Amino acid sequence: MSSQGADYDWGDRLPTLTGPRVELRWLGEEDVPALFEIFSDPEVMRYWDSPPLGDLAAAAGLLREIHDHFRARTLFQWGIAPRGGGAVLGTCTLFRWEARHRRAEIGFALGRAHQGKGFAAEAVALLLSFAFQSLGIHRLEADADPRNEPSLRLLERLGFRREGYLRERYHTNGEVQDSVILGLLRPEWEVASSPT
Repeated sequence: MSSQGADYDWGDRLPTLTGPRVELRWLGEEDVPALFEIFSDPEVMRYWDSPPLGDLAAAAGLLREIHDHFRARTLFQWGIAPRGGGAVLGTCTLFRWEARHRRAEIGFALGRAHQGKGFAAEAVALLLSFAFQSLGIHRLEADADPRNEPSLRLLERLGFRREGYLRERYHTNGEVQDSVILGLLRPEWEVASSPT
């Protein structure tokens, strides 16, 4: 990792990343009901490698895991919220950060009522900018189910390229799922994100 990324001062919580319509912010106890609404929906969880949450206690447990991972600096999960405040619409995550190789993975989820409105694209773009500019990351990866066409289109619009197809990678929610691996290098992001 560049000295810039290795020396990033996370403090006691994630920084707020602000875009035109959404912000990525720290998740707190007040977000448990929204996390439950998002992650208990079988349609939202359709292509995840874990089952939907069963109750509010499970959502509270998820929040504890998010905070534990942050303290250990192993996973960084922001809430996607309307700019200026409001209930969480989804989450955006940076994980498997390998400082030596200057690479990490990203993930995102959005509540069903908020899909198709450009919120996820704006949130992921904010995360990409933070990862490449503030953390000095050189390569980002994403893992998507090949049937999840909206997510694949979003990632490709932001410059990700399909690099591999892994057959029957996951056994979850009673089915076997394939996986598409996508990658984005910092120079490619710079081209894709530059004004035309």
